[in-house]
Amino acid sequence: MVTDTRPHPSVRRSLALLTSERPRPEAIRARPNGWWLAVAAVCFGAFMGQLDASIVTLTYGGLRTGFNASLAAVEWVSLAYLLALVALLVPAGRLADAHGRKLLYLYGFAVFTLASAACGFAPSLGALVAFRVVQAAGAAMMQANSVALVTTSAPRERMRSALGVQAAAQALGLALGPTVGGALVSTLGWRWVFWVNVPVGVVALVGGHYLLPRTRARTRVTRFDWPGLLLLALATTGALMGVSAASGLPVPGWGVAALFAGAAGAGWAFVRRQRRAAAPLLDLALLRVRAVAYGLVGALSGYLVLFGPLVLVPVVLTARGVSELTAGLVLTALPAGFALAATGGDRVLPRGLSDRARCLAGAGIFTLASAALLVVPPGIGALVPVLAATGLGLGVFTPANNALIMGAIPARSSGTGGGLVNMTRGLGTALGVALVTLALEAGGAGSAGAGGGAGPGGGAAAAVVLVVASVVAVGAAWFGPRERA
Repeated sequence: MVTDTRPHPSVRRSLALLTSERPRPEAIRARPNGWWLAVAAVCFGAFMGQLDASIVTLTYGGLRTGFNASLAAVEWVSLAYLLALVALLVPAGRLADAHGRKLLYLYGFAVFTLASAACGFAPSLGALVAFRVVQAAGAAMMQANSVALVTTSAPRERMRSALGVQAAAQALGLALGPTVGGALVSTLGWRWVFWVNVPVGVVALVGGHYLLPRTRARTRVTRFDWPGLLLLALATTGALMGVSAASGLPVPGWGVAALFAGAAGAGWAFVRRQRRAAAPLLDLALLRVRAVAYGLVGALSGYLVLFGPLVLVPVVLTARGVSELTAGLVLTALPAGFALAATGGDRVLPRGLSDRARCLAGAGIFTLASAALLVVPPGIGALVPVLAATGLGLGVFTPANNALIMGAIPARSSGTGGGLVNMTRGLGTALGVALVTLALEAGGAGSAGAGGGAGPGGGAAAAVVLVVASVVAVGAAWFGPRERA
């Protein structure tokens, strides 16, 4: 007698529903401009990803008070998210190529939404950091697929317009984050910064199910360099934990030294692994291309300057009695300037201006603006124009710098190049949070409790960090390639 070991038909139907992409309704597929609906669905993820990146720093004050924690401990609410996101972007993209981009994108939004709800209910700072790692896993599944979904949905002749709409959604999320975060923290409390993601996530899941196209072409999963990924994660996490420990975590001196030594050892092992691996995570030959090497240094420095003030400004202003809502409104000047220059720069700048010249002009603007933080009084009237100028400079610099990087990478390696840019963005963002926090702690601006105030030393030290990073960006643009490859 042969026993049928196959799952029950109802179980098979349930598994098929969970592991297959559902087609769009015929009425949507047949619409002449129905592809715009797919782009709109992707824009939900683009908007929420950048909103979350810029909104969380407004919770630092409430978290320090609610959990009686130092600024160095609270910063890991951001750092844990960023490090997990950097580590998971490449694996998520590989899985999506094999199993379906729509499927992974929707699962990503589901994970992101559920983790956001859990963050709002977190009973401790440690639990909040753990839930943020889960939230980053969902964000990686979304971000790894967003551009691919846009490019496979839009007609080739409308590709640039579709990607421009997605970039506008990202810029809008980045610009609204400080204002929305300040309003929520001032009125409802820090937990609502995470709960606000839940209704948007539900709408995005329903919309994506009906509006996103199925994956037509898939790639068979080949070998993946998991040891290389682990070594890279250990190197970046160890280095940032060392910076964080030095800025106020209860870690002895030998522990800080051990973290930096472990990070250096993991970095050395990662390089050796990439030279020997049959399918390396990172093609080191790309880093020997001048435009790529200098461009990545410039990208890391630019994102450090972009996200450093998101920590600096709320800490300094709230310590002087300014409300979180007002601090958020002031901080909006930075991403608003970035969004304005990134989306409208091509209409204003001369068409013949090279990418290198744009990098130099943008880096020069935000270097002067960062230097101005050393001399202007830490008041609202002085900070708004300085932050706006910083954003404008970054908005000119970043697209041109990314164009130089991608233009120097062969088409067959464009996926690796995109991964490098995303990885550098995440590391630059994390360094912006970590180094500015270290500077604030060193200057006495990050101690917990009612007595902690943002003294001038902390603000000045943090501004020096931003100036140094800006000068590095200028140097990368100056010594990089003279013309686009």
